[in-house]
Amino acid sequence: MPAVVIIGGQWGDEGKGRVVDFHARYCSMIGRYSAGTNAGHTIMNERGKFALHLVPAGIFYGDKACVIGNGVVIDPDTLLAEIAMLSERGIDTSKLVISDRAHVIMPWHPVIDLADEELRGDSAIGTTGTGTGPAFHDKVARIGIRIGDVVDTERFPARLREVLDYKNRVITGLYQKPALDYDQILNDYREFGEKLRPYVADTTSIVQEAHWRGEMILLEGAQGSLLDLDTGTYPYVTSSVPASVAAGAAIGIGLGPTAIERVVGVYKAYQTRVGNGPMPTELDDEDGVSLREGGGGVPGTSEYGTTTGRARRTGWFDGVLARYTSRINGVTSVALTRLDSLSAFERIKICVAYELDDERVTTLPASLEDANRVKPIYEELPGWKQDVSEVRHLGDLPTEARQYVRRIEQLLDAPVDMISVGPKRHQAIVTRDIFGGRI
Repeated sequence: MPAVVIIGGQWGDEGKGRVVDFHARYCSMIGRYSAGTNAGHTIMNERGKFALHLVPAGIFYGDKACVIGNGVVIDPDTLLAEIAMLSERGIDTSKLVISDRAHVIMPWHPVIDLADEELRGDSAIGTTGTGTGPAFHDKVARIGIRIGDVVDTERFPARLREVLDYKNRVITGLYQKPALDYDQILNDYREFGEKLRPYVADTTSIVQEAHWRGEMILLEGAQGSLLDLDTGTYPYVTSSVPASVAAGAAIGIGLGPTAIERVVGVYKAYQTRVGNGPMPTELDDEDGVSLREGGGGVPGTSEYGTTTGRARRTGWFDGVLARYTSRINGVTSVALTRLDSLSAFERIKICVAYELDDERVTTLPASLEDANRVKPIYEELPGWKQDVSEVRHLGDLPTEARQYVRRIEQLLDAPVDMISVGPKRHQAIVTRDIFGGRI
């Protein structure tokens, strides 16, 4: 069976977790292929509200294998706390598997993350401070420590000594910060290794065998395509390698690219961003505040980061960037989230182009200076001023809401097959099952 990839089409926080949670019922395996603790999913289902940072969102189905792939960097302390939280709340984590090739966030990574941001001053990226970026830097620099190293009791002490000696010279020399203690780190990570060992395996073989058996595999992306290192709004992007786009899913989980047949792009019905960088449709007015606080006043839908708690920047839907990421990812199906949050507005805008130096442009310039200067060109559509949180069929949506959805389909050149009208699992309109038949 072909694998399905679910990606974020904006700057993250699109609601990928709830989309994965919804569709995971049809799959036997759910795999997370990129990013780290800096990415978070908030999921609401019949068991309550959950904030996940590393465990795949398919964990709520006890019969599904959940894989943390080699493309993820793992904070062991955070992962163990997440597993404990799930277990305490009655969620079975016995089918969670962690790649022995996944890199590990070590104590020096958050130190360097925060110190780098401090050195950048006004040019700071706005990272989460979790150490995820420096961990990916070490991966690329070939000085990273992997889960397989941590669970190897014989070899880990020497590997830790080798890397820590180098990192302490960087921390004390470049950043003027205190050196880290070898014995403390060794003891802490030995304990982490003992607790994580039962979950660690060669996940590449596990995923490949599932694929050859014909099982349906769902690959879960983290963050969003506009934060991708290669295709995003550089330099205000993530450091994740592999990419935060669908093309990175295969390498981050251990499959060949021909195994992937469908790509679901998750897009919020408006635009949000956490951190610094260009955002052409950003609103600094009452409309922006209304979007941040939940639009239609639906509980649990306010725009604050799952990982950091930071207020998200908000704006109207950017069709220019949405079309760009739809094409980069080869999106075959769209999940449109937070449509209910637009219910409070009399008029709703969609950006369809930009103005730059009195010229109309339909792409975001690569130049950061030019990207910050573009002005959005909007189309204005009528709002529906009606609660849609209980709607379950497309035909029952107000005419104006259906018009809005159709315009987004036109801009993305892909069908909207799922519409989220609330944070809970059942608050969705599904017009076509991405795994087969029409509903």
